[in-house]
Amino acid sequence: MTAPQSPSTHPVVADFIAHRPLLKRAAWRWMGDRDLADDVVQEAYMKLMQSTPPPGVQQPVAYCMRVVKHLCIDHLRRRQTERQLIGEEDEGEGQDLEAGTGTPEHQAMGRQLLQCVDRCLRGLPARTRQAFVLHRVHGHTQQEVAQRLDVSTTLVNAMVQDALRALTRCPELGRSN
Repeated sequence: MTAPQSPSTHPVVADFIAHRPLLKRAAWRWMGDRDLADDVVQEAYMKLMQSTPPPGVQQPVAYCMRVVKHLCIDHLRRRQTERQLIGEEDEGEGQDLEAGTGTPEHQAMGRQLLQCVDRCLRGLPARTRQAFVLHRVHGHTQQEVAQRLDVSTTLVNAMVQDALRALTRCPELGRSN
């Protein structure tokens, strides 16, 4: 990871700052939630500040928009996956499960779900499982996971997608196709 650069030495970041309202509106359209859109735009800003733009960026604003759009897609996919794995719960039940203060039945169901997910993930190659856990559970970016595992971000993306497909096909989770 490179050291953050000042906007004056990073032309893509300067364009990002100049067009931030446009990027926020686009993220809000894609996300449907202003607060989440603000978070995504801030994440995109941080990502751009900590990286070097690819050489030859002809349209910096379009590049910034693409970064924001890809982060929106990542957030929406993560939300969809969480809903698929956990299911839509009655309001308040999820909070009890997370805090571990729910009824014994909810706690048992939560443990069973985690055990099923663990069994499905154990059927994957170790590196694929590790990439999935680092990215989806611990929240590392695919670039961070790639650096940690010494592989390309394209391979990390493929491994995460493989793990998600395995989970959606897992009969123990009632998600087999």
